Amino acid sequence: MTTKSQRDELLAEMTRVGRENSDATVIYHAAVATQLGLHPTDYKMLSILDRMGPLSAGEVARHSGLATASVTNLIDRLEDKGFVQRVADPADRRRVLVRVIVDREDVAAGRASMQAALDRLLKRYSNAELAVIADFLGRNADRLRTATEHLKC
Repeated sequence: MTTKSQRDELLAEMTRVGRENSDATVIYHAAVATQLGLHPTDYKMLSILDRMGPLSAGEVARHSGLATASVTNLIDRLEDKGFVQRVADPADRRRVLVRVIVDREDVAAGRASMQAALDRLLKRYSNAELAVIADFLGRNADRLRTATEHLKC
């Protein structure tokens, strides 16, 4: 049985390691972006496009929280550097989608290395533990998206 004091200590530890994880994540992604010659926002947009698949500029704006004009400039920068391309929507040829160019060696090599390291870390956990971690991460991402929406003026 956990006492209130033990629970308070555990919650404080969760806050501390959560912040530490967030800091390390942001710093890592900023370093990768710099290595690829990208702004961190542009780099994270690649992640969103990679995860969600081809999106229209309007959909990119909705998923990123960026203004449409900013998204157009972001897409132009990524296209100029060879990270994305504009393609016709197969369902509506009048509509343009943005898709990640997946065969870039510089991106693929980094992703493979990080995936291998993550796979080694995840082997430490049981399926039940992984389910709890996945639930927490998903709910936390939802919490952060909601908080981001409230910050918009």
